Amino acid sequence: MPYAAALRPSPPQLSRIGSGGKVVSAACQGHAAVPGEVARYHEHAAAGAAGQCCSAVVQSIAAPVDAVWSVVRRFDRPQAYKHFIKSCRLVDGGGADGGKVAVGSVREVCVVSGLPATSSRERLEILDDDRRVISFRIVGGEHRLANYRSVTTVHEAEAMAVVVESYVVDVPPGNTKDETRMFVDTIVRCNLQSLARTVERLVSPESPHAF
Repeated sequence: MPYAAALRPSPPQLSRIGSGGKVVSAACQGHAAVPGEVARYHEHAAAGAAGQCCSAVVQSIAAPVDAVWSVVRRFDRPQAYKHFIKSCRLVDGGGADGGKVAVGSVREVCVVSGLPATSSRERLEILDDDRRVISFRIVGGEHRLANYRSVTTVHEAEAMAVVVESYVVDVPPGNTKDETRMFVDTIVRCNLQSLARTVERLVSPESPHAF
């Protein structure tokens, strides 16, 4: 059954989070602009570590939070909205039931051509349906994002769904923190913009797959 919430275009609320709640070009310093109800999930302890950088991106979506979460939580289907991913397969269920996606599950993703990567092996670190929090860590593959960890939360604010995605990652040899942050931010930003379009189509009354 379709969600009854009225739809309106999502405002482009995409930003890098800095100290004091300001949008800055520096690394995250406490994620002060992240809403308080989810801020604790985005406090990366390694944010200030030498050789690493972190950032966070925020996206508002004109759709119910449950609809957004139903897409974000699919660790086994990131390509549903992450269009830089060509395919994904679960290589280790990690759950006690022998295959169900759970914390400890591992996926292998193949990346589209044109990026400085071909594949990535990723482990599910958090999957909390009650708080709508998901986190994964890159544990292998052919890419340059060593020690990458991402946390994504979905919550409601002013009748909109708000998605916050933060990450911490090693700075590759030969690159600066700013260069690394700019590259990863671009990928995350594109993914969240795609997520907004995907979910807004999904909940549209005209969609044959509407909730």
